Formats: sequence, structure tokens, C-alpha cells
Amino acid sequence: MPTPQAVLFDYGMVLSAPADPAAWARMLSITGLTEEALHREYWAHRHAYDRGDLSGETYWQAVAHGAGIDLSPSQLDDLIAADVDLWAQLNPPMVAWAAQLQQARIPTGILSNIGDAMALGLLARHTWLASFDYCLWSHSLNMAKPEPAIYLAAAEGLRTEPASILFIDDKAENIAAALATGMQAIQYTSHPAFEREMHARGLTYLLEPGGFTVD
Repeated sequence: MPTPQAVLFDYGMVLSAPADPAAWARMLSITGLTEEALHREYWAHRHAYDRGDLSGETYWQAVAHGAGIDLSPSQLDDLIAADVDLWAQLNPPMVAWAAQLQQARIPTGILSNIGDAMALGLLARHTWLASFDYCLWSHSLNMAKPEPAIYLAAAEGLRTEPASILFIDDKAENIAAALATGMQAIQYTSHPAFEREMHARGLTYLLEPGGFTVD
């Protein structure tokens, strides 16, 4: 297996922490929906939003329509802001590791299923995202993981052959798709489990990349 020459990160639940309960509570308050109704409609339309079939505004209108409610323009704005807050909390060890890779001049990228308003909000909130060599937000190509073409687009953006990319994602179906395109991949469940898997694969040098660089 080739030595990884680049590391490609998912954002949600890899670079980010789990959803922020306070932001979710704000969504419940703004919409007046029950937990069950908001959870159902939030996820029912999410893939279409991430894929770019819906914009931030039309996504929340679809949520409202499915739940049988109407939303004012100010409520739409508040929901979009709360949604950014929902996923803005960070996973410090992975963010720190990405920075270490960048300092060692190892190419890093992000491949994330994320909608237009979410991407804009996160980029404005987290200026460190600009440090990645390539960020592919799914909405921009009107496709999403686990569609094979989006992995190939990420590899092209990183200017690295798929076999030389280590991809990290929390979802099994996204890992399977990455493997099918030739990438190396690890499913992220917790940081200790991730580090154990890296050691088991002989990739300890990537966890401490100070002495390892890619020219």
C-alpha cells in the first residue's frame, strides 16, 4: 500500500464535535416543533441540501412544509444561523492534528457533505479552514458522498492519486465509497480508536509529523 501523501478530512463529527444541544434547543424554540417533528424533517431533507439541490432558505422551507408550519423571513435567518452553530463546535485533537500536518507541509483537504449557507457560515466562523490545501463542499458540485465522482474530484483538487490519500470520515458508507475509488480510509468513531488504528497501520509517523514532510 502506498505511503499516504495527503490527508483528506470529513468536517462533521471528525473536525467538528457532535451537534450542540443549545443550538438544537434554539431551533425547537424558533419553530415551535416537537423534538420528534424537528428531527424527522431536519434529516428528511438534509441530503438534498448538502448535495446542493436545495439552498439554505429552500431547505428550511421544505422542513417547515413537511412539519405543516410557516416561517417568516426572520425565522428563516435565525434557523440558518442556529444550524451553523449546531455544527460549529470543534473536535480539538483532530483540528490540532490537521494543523501539525500542515506545518509539516503534508497536503490536507476537506471533503464534506454540506449545504451552501452552512459552508458560508462555517468559513466565516472558522478562519483556520483556509489553511487546508483544498476544501470540497458538496453543494458546490451538486453531488455528495457516497457518490464516487466527488471522491475523484477531491483527489484532483489535492493533486494526489487516490491511492496516496488517507481519507477520514465518521460514516461507514462514505468510507466504503472512498475505498472503492482507491483511497485509503479510516472510519472515525473516537480519537483513541483513531490513534490505535493509525498505529496498527504503521502510520504513527503521521500522528507526529514533525520529522516527515512531502516535497
